Amino acid sequence: MKPELQYLAWTAALTALFWIPYILERIKTWGLVPAVGYPDNPPAQAPWARRMRAAHANAIENLAVFATLVLVAELANVANATTAQAAAIYFWARLVHVIAYTLGIPWVRTLAFAAGFVAQVMVALQVLGR
Repeated sequence: MKPELQYLAWTAALTALFWIPYILERIKTWGLVPAVGYPDNPPAQAPWARRMRAAHANAIENLAVFATLVLVAELANVANATTAQAAAIYFWARLVHVIAYTLGIPWVRTLAFAAGFVAQVMVALQVLGR
């Protein structure tokens, strides 16, 4: 499997797992029955859980862009060393992003987000430049 597709698969799998910690915290805080329902006034979740939920939403939003670019690069047969490097950068940047966001480390979170964006631009330039 090409590196871009491997990193895309790892990124998708990782993104699919991000919800588990904050849902477990929700069950702990709210109780099982309210957590699977729609309580009118649920207790506030821990700050880290709220941040992780936001990081998960951000990861999903950005995965749509990254996946599209990687798949177009593969289908257009323009994948190369640059797109492979960008895919690796994207994966690690998103992992750092969710950790930093969850732990409340703003500058690291912002730099990780920026690195992921630059990786998307790197792939986009390969796709659109050909």
